[in-house]
Amino acid sequence: MCLAVPGRIVRLEDRDGTRMAEVDFGGVRKDVCMQYIPDAAVDDYVIVHVGFAIQRLDEESALDTLATFEKLGILREEFDDGFTLAARQAAGLHPNGTPMDASAPTGNGIGHANGTGGST
Repeated sequence: MCLAVPGRIVRLEDRDGTRMAEVDFGGVRKDVCMQYIPDAAVDDYVIVHVGFAIQRLDEESALDTLATFEKLGILREEFDDGFTLAARQAAGLHPNGTPMDASAPTGNGIGHANGTGGST
């Protein structure tokens, strides 16, 4: 999944002629290109998509969105490494670490050869 995620700028610098920032996404920090918003300042909130800050955002909206993403496990899904996510799924857990509902449908939604669509 590829989301646009709000984050707070904690540090700015010019790196090889490119405006860069360290951005905090609810505890996860990443380097972000600031070329589309060159006048952004430390403590500004920005929306980041594929490593680029694309828009400013007010603090309240940013914090509400981050809280929702955290509750749904989206931040972990977006920022954890693939091995951690795969291990959670193999253990029957959602990306946020909560157990998957055993009564929920599993698999890819394609029926089995016996036509039941479920396990045999």
